[in-house]
Amino acid sequence: MTRLVVMGVSGCGKSTVGALLAQRLGVAFLDADSLHPPANLAKMAGGVPLTDADRWPWLRLVGAALAAEPHGAVVACSALRRPYRDLLREAAPDLRFVHLVGTRAQLAARMSSRDGHFMPVSLLDTQLATLEPLAPDEPGVELDCTLDPGSLVGAALREVVAVTR
Repeated sequence: MTRLVVMGVSGCGKSTVGALLAQRLGVAFLDADSLHPPANLAKMAGGVPLTDADRWPWLRLVGAALAAEPHGAVVACSALRRPYRDLLREAAPDLRFVHLVGTRAQLAARMSSRDGHFMPVSLLDTQLATLEPLAPDEPGVELDCTLDPGSLVGAALREVVAVTR
C-alpha cells in the first residue's frame, strides 16, 4: 500500500503532481486544502498567514483522511514543518514524502499565473520562512518543481514508491 504526501510551499505543483501520481498508482487523491475550515481559507485569502493553532486541527483531519484510505492515497499538503509531518506520520506510519522545491522567483511567477486561488503571492515569503526541508531521517525525496509533471511523477515513482513496495 502506498501513502504519499506531495509537499511544499504554494505554487510548487503539489495538486497537479499529486493527482497524476494517484492516477498512476490507482489510489485516492486528496487535496488537503479542501479540508481547511472556512476561517483558515478566509485568513489566507486576506493575506494573513496561518499559525500553528490554525494548522493543528487541519493537519489532524489530513492525517485521518490518509489513514482512512484502505488502499493507499496521495495527498497534496504543504506539510511545511517537521512537526507537521510527524503528526501526519502518527496517523499513517508508512507515509512517504515528495517535496517539490523551486526558487522564490519561480514560485511567485507560478502563483501569479493562477486564477481564483485563495493563496496570495504576498504569503509566499511566510511559507518559505516556515518551510523545513525533509531531514535525512524522513522518508522521501526532494524534486525540482520546474521539471514537467510527467518527469516529476516518474522520479517520485522511482525514488519513493519503489522503495516502499
